[in-house]
Amino acid sequence: MNNKILKIAASGLISLSLITGAFAQQSNTSKDNKMSTTFKLQPLKLEQYTLDNGLRVVLNKDDSAPVVSVAVYYDVGSRNEREGRTGFAHLFEHMMFQGSENVKKAEHFQYVSNAGGTMNGTTNTERTNYFEALPANQLPLGLWLESDRMRSLAVTEENLTNQRNAVQEEKRLGENQPFGQVFDQLMPMIYKNFANSHSVIGSMADLDAATVKDVQDFFRINYAPNNAVLVISGAFEPNEAKELVKKYFGTIPKQPKPPALDVSEPKEVAANYKEFEDKLAPFPAFVLGWKIPQRRTAEYNALDLAGRIISGGESSRLYQKLVKGDESVLQLVSFTDERRGPSGFLIFAIPKPGKDLSKIRQVIMNEIKDMATNGPTAEEMQKLHNQLLNDTVRSRQSSLSRAQSIAEYTLYDGDPTLINSELDELLKVTPAQIKDAVNKYLNTENRVLLDIVPAGKGKGATKEKKSEGK
Repeated sequence: MNNKILKIAASGLISLSLITGAFAQQSNTSKDNKMSTTFKLQPLKLEQYTLDNGLRVVLNKDDSAPVVSVAVYYDVGSRNEREGRTGFAHLFEHMMFQGSENVKKAEHFQYVSNAGGTMNGTTNTERTNYFEALPANQLPLGLWLESDRMRSLAVTEENLTNQRNAVQEEKRLGENQPFGQVFDQLMPMIYKNFANSHSVIGSMADLDAATVKDVQDFFRINYAPNNAVLVISGAFEPNEAKELVKKYFGTIPKQPKPPALDVSEPKEVAANYKEFEDKLAPFPAFVLGWKIPQRRTAEYNALDLAGRIISGGESSRLYQKLVKGDESVLQLVSFTDERRGPSGFLIFAIPKPGKDLSKIRQVIMNEIKDMATNGPTAEEMQKLHNQLLNDTVRSRQSSLSRAQSIAEYTLYDGDPTLINSELDELLKVTPAQIKDAVNKYLNTENRVLLDIVPAGKGKGATKEKKSEGK
């Protein structure tokens, strides 16, 4: 259930690459097909209001399919944790399925499954979310389940012990696979602020030190209605939905606001270089990382789009050169680490055995320099626009995808209607803006290089062997 975007192992890298590649392949690259200038999306119908206890509610009625999705987003992620108490947000992703006043342990899964629905929960730096997709007539069930655990989660010593052990096992499983610790190593190199740099899953020592009172306090403050957003999307009657929301959520008491949060960062990355010996890595790999502006700024948008062109998917420049072209790289994955504060731009490369990593890195930096000097071509911009339209249309076909996007805009920006304007904002980004942003933030020495080497292959190990041979 954990959002593993910041601790991707080899299998995750492969799946992410396939996804981005599929999007790229489905884009229409024909110069004559300027879909982005002729096709307009109809805005989603949204109704938003706030309960007396502070719970923000957004309704998105859509009768195109007899399904309804419920998404509850809490404004708490790893960014809200303090030193010595990490991993709490992710721990609660597990704890929230351990029972409440009217729902026994593991019954949440059973209720949803028996009703013909699906459900899950994820955690990242910015938030923790829970969601259900159900047949339309099961909306009362979804709202009841979410409200019961918001009101009366069973935070007991037994549940804490069980889920602490489950999280620690998850952490061990993640670390015991090739490249499983890469992003835990990388984040402290990019970010200096502890709120940004520590891992989402947290440390085993911190989880061991957690008391029931610590966990109860964390729940009381962060999982309150005034720190959450509820979105309902799909086939439902608005008046009936409002009555159900009031019935199930209206009497949950609000809590004091969580402590103010500082996620500010200096411009410089925390460390430019590190060699990490991965005992399970079959061959060397590396990650390049940059610190970039926060999400939804003009420069962030330009860099996000630049990433799609340079290294995002099978039609990208670097994939064509390094994976398809000279076949020097097995896997190439690029993404923006999207945050409400300073964010990151990352390129992860797994070269083929025996290939010169320095030459591969030079190819990457040459493409970045070319983008910083010349910007994207007209053909690349048209393909990018078609890809953006394709992705947006596909995401809107799912009530669950709509609910999640609406919840994020509401939680992060205070404005769910941004879902109706975000595509236009991205389509307005010019080649000049992309060129300038790449030159300012990526075509620079202010970047991170994390070298991953197999056991016994690091520089330190080489020096030790030379000493032994003398």
